[in-house]
Amino acid sequence: MRLRPSSLPRFVLLGALALATALTAAPAATATPLTDQSRKPSCFDAGVAGTVEEQRLDNGIAGGPSVPAEILARSGFDRQVRLFSKLLCATPSKAAANALVRVQGEVLWRTATHRAQHPQTAPALPSTDDRGLYWARISMAYALRQWQPHFTLGTADRAELIRTLEYSSRGITSTRFSPGVQKILVTGFDPFTLDADIRIGNPSGANALSLDGQRWKVNGKTYEIQTLVLPVRYTDFDESMVENALAPHYRGGPQHADLVMTVSQGRVGIFDLEAFNGRRRSVSSIGDNNNLWGGGTVNAPVVSPSMPAGPEWITSSLPLARMAAAEVPAQFRTRVNTSVLEIPAGQTLPVRRPDGPTAGSIASEGAGGGYLSNEVAYRNTLQRDLRDPSMPAGHLHVPVLQFDVANKTAITDPTYEANRDQIVAGAHSVLRKALG
Repeated sequence: MRLRPSSLPRFVLLGALALATALTAAPAATATPLTDQSRKPSCFDAGVAGTVEEQRLDNGIAGGPSVPAEILARSGFDRQVRLFSKLLCATPSKAAANALVRVQGEVLWRTATHRAQHPQTAPALPSTDDRGLYWARISMAYALRQWQPHFTLGTADRAELIRTLEYSSRGITSTRFSPGVQKILVTGFDPFTLDADIRIGNPSGANALSLDGQRWKVNGKTYEIQTLVLPVRYTDFDESMVENALAPHYRGGPQHADLVMTVSQGRVGIFDLEAFNGRRRSVSSIGDNNNLWGGGTVNAPVVSPSMPAGPEWITSSLPLARMAAAEVPAQFRTRVNTSVLEIPAGQTLPVRRPDGPTAGSIASEGAGGGYLSNEVAYRNTLQRDLRDPSMPAGHLHVPVLQFDVANKTAITDPTYEANRDQIVAGAHSVLRKALG
């Protein structure tokens, strides 16, 4: 089943914008862990365990206070999470729950994009900080998991509510373009490697939030940009989230786009335009955000069970050379990345090919690696080939977002904030070149 872009009533959307303004006007004074049952209404069962992602809500640095709680408090999203919990306890029926979750998910997304595009005042986190949306969604999913309504709610019903929250709070149900414009769809990702550093954000997500709904004039044409943010979880990819999110925007879909660019975080200091996307997963050194593994290695890469039929390798159709000429902040550089890791035809061990794959080889790593970045790029360009071969589509890796080397505990610092702003500015510049 695929969730269609919503047609929420205008008063709901206006209410979402009003709530966004109220929620982001000033941060809460203190950070209280949202898993603290003393702060939750009584309709939640604290004995219900959360997922690995949800269990990180109480994580601090070296046993200190919860980092997610501080991020939520300083971004204003903690109030929205608590409101959601209160509304759940007052929900009288399954139908009402479905409506509540759908609307509150879209309100969360619109709050995040509104916040990202309006200046914030200290001690609030800066507007480009993407982490509040991530931890708010995780908190709301955890609330749904622990919720004990007064009516019967089966396992499948609860799972569908969580799925609805995921799709609506990621922008997937609200990528609706206006008529009469050139339509651009850009994706990002959640933070990841959170066990290594619970404070981390993802600049591809920050870029997506900063772009959603924006209109650009380029060479006399008006471009409208819609965005969404994907999870760093294999299970969601295996359940075809990428295809569900992007299908309406290929030819024949109700919201046909003119360009689709997937974006993720990649290497230190480099904007990589990935030329070749590989079909298989091969990362064995890092799990996803639920600490699950893709199942492959570079010697034995695997294909997702939900992957549609397609070739081993697919190429980007973005104007890569033009995009690589974009002006980006001085500490970064751009390049067209053609390097892949392949298992040549008739062989068993992988070989690095700097200029792309050879005929008949097996994809061990695309230009973007063997993780979910490469996979979203492959799924996107495969759907382009199947549905809309003339569409420009491809993948951009933005530079790694880094804290000041001296900062080991604070959730932010001037270096981190400037680094994120510069990455976002560089990503905007690269995208503009694609349109020019």
